[in-house]
Amino acid sequence: MKRATLPYIHITTAKHLLAGPDPVNLSVWKKDGSIVEYENVISISYDFYKGTRHIKFLRSGEIRLVRDVCIFRLNGMVVIM
Repeated sequence: MKRATLPYIHITTAKHLLAGPDPVNLSVWKKDGSIVEYENVISISYDFYKGTRHIKFLRSGEIRLVRDVCIFRLNGMVVIM
């Protein structure tokens, strides 16, 4: 029996998608190892040297800080390094 695999994208492609104006859905690992799902967010700023970005939730206007290396899924596609 064949296993279904999710599509993969490279981290550089994910960064280009996050830099665009379109909202995305993210799955992110937290510091304690748990997983958080962020739906309908946009990236509003990026710090190249720290590898972090601020994301904004379009529904609530809340802003969060996310490390790029902690993003493992973007719009249902697995992000690889």
